[in-house]
Amino acid sequence: MSLRRNVGVSAVLLFVATAGCRSTNGGAPGVGLARWFVAEKPQEAGAATGVVASAASAAVVPRVESPLVALNGQSRPIAAPPAGAKLLYARAYRAWVYERPSEDAAHLGYLRAGARVAATGNQAGSAGCPGGWYPIAPRGYVCAGGGTTLDPNEPVVAALSTRLPDPARKLPYIYGTVRKPGPVYDRLPTAAELHAAEPDIDERMVRWLAADGEVGASYAQAVWLGGRGTPPDAREMWQAKRTDGVPAFLLNGGVAPNVEKHPRDPGQLVIGKMRAKVGYSFTDTFLWDGRRYGVTPDLEVLPTDRLRPIQGSDFHGIELGNGVDFPLALVRQPGARYVVYQKSSNALIEGEVAPYREAVPLTGRQQFFHDVLHYETKDGKWLSDRDASRLDRAKKMPGWAVKGERWIDINITKQTLVLYEGERAVYATLISSGEAGLEDPARTTATKRGIFRIHSKHVSNTMESDEVGEEFELRDVPYVQYFDDDGHAIHGAYWHDKFGIPKSHGCINLAPEDARRVFYWTEPEVPDGWHGAFEAHTGTVVFIHP
Repeated sequence: MSLRRNVGVSAVLLFVATAGCRSTNGGAPGVGLARWFVAEKPQEAGAATGVVASAASAAVVPRVESPLVALNGQSRPIAAPPAGAKLLYARAYRAWVYERPSEDAAHLGYLRAGARVAATGNQAGSAGCPGGWYPIAPRGYVCAGGGTTLDPNEPVVAALSTRLPDPARKLPYIYGTVRKPGPVYDRLPTAAELHAAEPDIDERMVRWLAADGEVGASYAQAVWLGGRGTPPDAREMWQAKRTDGVPAFLLNGGVAPNVEKHPRDPGQLVIGKMRAKVGYSFTDTFLWDGRRYGVTPDLEVLPTDRLRPIQGSDFHGIELGNGVDFPLALVRQPGARYVVYQKSSNALIEGEVAPYREAVPLTGRQQFFHDVLHYETKDGKWLSDRDASRLDRAKKMPGWAVKGERWIDINITKQTLVLYEGERAVYATLISSGEAGLEDPARTTATKRGIFRIHSKHVSNTMESDEVGEEFELRDVPYVQYFDDDGHAIHGAYWHDKFGIPKSHGCINLAPEDARRVFYWTEPEVPDGWHGAFEAHTGTVVFIHP
């Protein structure tokens, strides 16, 4: 584990990198990091960690009337700015929201490039900010001329204002993982430039178009459309050299605006090279000269035929109440079967297949048959605890529940997560925790146990590991909620579909749709238009136990 600090005049950013659940690009622009939170003084940093006293004593924070996404998965439109309001647009990949109109103030969160917010009042001075400080809803200030601008036609803003994450879908972006590394482009290549940058392009496209399964052009091409319509036949598009849907900023030889302002030569075509198995996110895709390309949130251009499209699990948990309540079992093993016990012969008769990942109502009775614990279902059958996880209401409510706080109960042994509003359970689902099970989290990929508070949330954030044999980089991991100072988080996982089985490097993996719902249920809230929010002391309690 490595530790890096970037200390401002009055705010402290604590950066932590872990091999288990590491993130990058989450802190100050240009700095890779695992996780950060803001404290007024260095010694206050511990307040964001899993301390029972702080978890039990925090005040309940009022919530908005209508969250962006409800627990039933329904979403509302992002609130439109008030008529006549002065609008500010994020130009930087992360445009910080400050507690006060000063660069020395604590960060409350940030906007991602392309986002817009409305000023809620007049300019609040210009100290350290030539364009002036403006208050925004529901709190904080942004600097016009720093990470934000008042100009809606600024190139980055114009390119990304219609390419923001979509909270109405289970995944905020379109995703793919690299199969065949190739160039990353800053503009669209001419035919001659394409053959110079990818000399084997003709032969490779023939192989790709003819291949079957995940390595071929017939596999999940609808992913690249982000749920909008049916994709055209890739072979026909390549043969016809069709062009369709090219973003305006790339037309007529246009160059993608440089979001992070990395050094580039004028007219540069190739600005990097993909690495194998890296997961990329895309705002949208289009056809250029018969080939499909994707645009990333930092305005890089990649050919999608070099990636495997990621569909993401369709699994999600259940709302509790309205006839669905404890005790119940979540079936976590595919192919699990009910059994019927015949008392006369002391035999178990195998029955039909249990519904994978569905909730099965239980009577509350449980019994060992042949040394294996079984749960009785309401229709008189039995389920093995090797195949299903039994869920019951918490037997003894903790202090924060009695006070009415929202909290998350995570059981590592059962691989389950339950959301509580005070003493009332409202949602349940399966998770994937650290693959090392209940081993020592300090030395393995096991998930840390204890009582924590969520202190920073990100609609998406990049995670990576440089541990030998465990290297990975995953761009824009969805719905990330950090809860300790070692970079551990609850987040969506678009790269596997093993929920109910330990699978992660220490984080709590949720299916994308579960991650989306939980993200907008917890504190701190991420206001409309923001990409991340921080709060070290009053975030939702996370109780992780065996």
